[in-house]
Amino acid sequence: MKESTQLVCAGRHPERFGGVVNTPIFRASTILAGSMAEWEEMKRARAAEEPGATTYGRYGTPTTHAFEEAIAALEGGYRSLVFPSGLAAISTALTALLSAGDHVLVSDSAYSPTRAFLERVMARFGVEVETYDPVDGKPIESMFRPNTRVVYVESPGSETLDIQDIPAICAAAHKHGAYVVMDNTWGTPLYFKPFAHGVDVSIQAATKYIVGHSDAMLGVVTCNRDTWPLVRQTTHDVGQTAGPDDIYLALRGLRTLAVRLQRHWQSGLHVAQWLERQPQVEAVLHPALPSHPGHALWKRDFTGACGLFSVVLRTNAKASLAAFIDALEHFGLGVSWGGYESLAIPFTPGKGCTGSRWPYHGQAVRLHVGLEDPQDLIDDLQRGLQALSMHESLTEKTDKAENEDAGAEQVCAT
Repeated sequence: MKESTQLVCAGRHPERFGGVVNTPIFRASTILAGSMAEWEEMKRARAAEEPGATTYGRYGTPTTHAFEEAIAALEGGYRSLVFPSGLAAISTALTALLSAGDHVLVSDSAYSPTRAFLERVMARFGVEVETYDPVDGKPIESMFRPNTRVVYVESPGSETLDIQDIPAICAAAHKHGAYVVMDNTWGTPLYFKPFAHGVDVSIQAATKYIVGHSDAMLGVVTCNRDTWPLVRQTTHDVGQTAGPDDIYLALRGLRTLAVRLQRHWQSGLHVAQWLERQPQVEAVLHPALPSHPGHALWKRDFTGACGLFSVVLRTNAKASLAAFIDALEHFGLGVSWGGYESLAIPFTPGKGCTGSRWPYHGQAVRLHVGLEDPQDLIDDLQRGLQALSMHESLTEKTDKAENEDAGAEQVCAT
C-alpha cells in the first residue's frame, strides 16, 4: 500500500466492532474472563506478548492496541507502546536501556527536557552522560567507550535544526554494541523511516503531528526486536499507560496525517523562502532550503519536511523582539508545535552552539507554520518585521538624540 492508504487502514478492524469504522473508545480497568479456562488463556496470551492481549486496563485496551499497531506499521518497527506524553516515552525508553555504570551520548541539540532527564535523573543513578556536537565533523566513533550503551539522536534538532548522519551514527554504535535511540517527531513516520536507517528505538511526541489538533498529550515508542523486551518490561514496571480518549484522538489525527503534513511542508517552505529575502532576517534554518548546512543529508535521508523551522532576526534588543512578536496575529506565542495553528517562540541556542556551528548574531525565533493560508502568514510576518524595523529606527533616533544632548552638555560644561 501507498503510505496515504496505509494511514487510513493501519490498526483498523471494523469486523471486530460490529462494522464500526473507527476503533471505539474503551474506558476500562477491570477486564472479566468468562471462566477459569478463559482466564488462564488471557494470562498466557499476555505473558507470550501476543498483540492485543491484556488482563487489565493498564496493559491496554482495543483502543490502545489499534494505535500501537498502526504506528509500528508506519515506522517499520517491530512493536510500539503508547505513553501519556512525549517526555514519558523518552524517559521510559532511556530507563529501559541504561543501567548504573553505562555511558550515554546525547546530541546537544536534542529537546532540552531529554537532556535534563539524563543529566538530573539518570546521572543521579550512576549513568555517565556526555553531550556531543551533532555536526562537528569528527567521527562520533572517537567518543565511544567500552561502557557506551546508548547514542541518543534528534534530527533535525528541535531548535537549531541540525541534521545528523543517522546511518553513519548507527553503523558506529552497532560496531561498539550500543543502541541508537531517535526522537523522530520532526520527520514523523511518513518522512523519515528510522528502522530502515539503522535506528533501534524511535520515539514520537504524538502530541505534535500525529494528534495534529493541539488537544491531546501522547508519546509513542517503537522498538526493533532486540529492544522490545527491555522497553516493554520497563513500561509495565513503572506503570506507564495512556488514557483511551487521548489515544482515540491520536487515531483520528493519524487518518489525515498525510494531507496535513503535505500542507505544512508546502506552506512552511514557502514562508521560509520569503523570509530569506527579507532585510530584517539574518538567517533561516530550514533543512529543505539549499542554504541549510544539512540540506544534502536531508535530501538523502528524508522524503519530506514539516512546518517547523527557525529564523534569526537582525536584532538583539528585547524590546525590538517584543515589537515583532506582539505585532503577530496568526502566529501565537506558545510552546509545542505540530497542531493546525501557527506558533512563534523565541529561543537562545544551547551552550554547545558556538563558533562556526552558530555564526549568527541576532535573536533566534522558532516558527511553526500551521494550516492557515500561507499568504496570510506572510502578511502577518511582514507586519511583525515592520514593527521590528520601526522600533529599531526609533531606538536609533533616541540614542542619537541622547548622544547629541550629552555632547552639548559636555560643551557647555567646558
